[in-house]
Amino acid sequence: MDPLLDAIGYRFRDERLLLQARTHGSYTSDAGNAQCASNQRLEFLGDAVIDLVVSEALYQAHPAWPEGQLTRARASFVSASALARVGAKLGLGDALLMGRGETRTGGRTRESTLADAVEALVGAIYLDGGMEPARGFILAHILAGREQDDAGDDVDPKTALQELIQAHGGPPPTYKLLDSHGPSHAPTFRVEVLVGGLGAGCGEGTSKRAAERAAAAEALLRADLLSLIPEEPC
Repeated sequence: MDPLLDAIGYRFRDERLLLQARTHGSYTSDAGNAQCASNQRLEFLGDAVIDLVVSEALYQAHPAWPEGQLTRARASFVSASALARVGAKLGLGDALLMGRGETRTGGRTRESTLADAVEALVGAIYLDGGMEPARGFILAHILAGREQDDAGDDVDPKTALQELIQAHGGPPPTYKLLDSHGPSHAPTFRVEVLVGGLGAGCGEGTSKRAAERAAAAEALLRADLLSLIPEEPC
């Protein structure tokens, strides 16, 4: 395990936590391994720690950003694809204890598996050493090496908008096609996104989906976006 520990940059006092972080659910399902705890509970904990540390870092680094822009940036850093890249760089796939069937079907390189393993590893570091080493790992491996000003470019704005609205108790945003123009072989679509029934942004694109993404991206940049969310009745 020395190569993995060297890559992580942290030495565990309780190596059982590292073992659990490395244990995929398929391994515990195999005959004779049922006594081993999988990394799913650590994954749950690590997900929360990562969200907190990334949110705090973005909040401190960008005092002028509105909530929507912060949400988009955070989604970029904590997405499954972003975490999977971290896991692959650390060599986590090869270090996992995994069932034979899962290994045969490419589990060690599967995006979701690698992302979950990174979250479990963060959870293990947090339990073993507390918040500071967990924060150090996140800053060094998840946030480092990427420009925070450019964060969120590879995130689906529709997903970020929906998550933001629903996190504040609102219904999912809806999209309305306003018009389309141009030649039939290359039309341009114009779409409006509605939040709480009110127009929140407009966008254009060469497909309806592209126009919806552009509209959602515009809505996320509105300083008064959250005021459009309808209040729940008393």
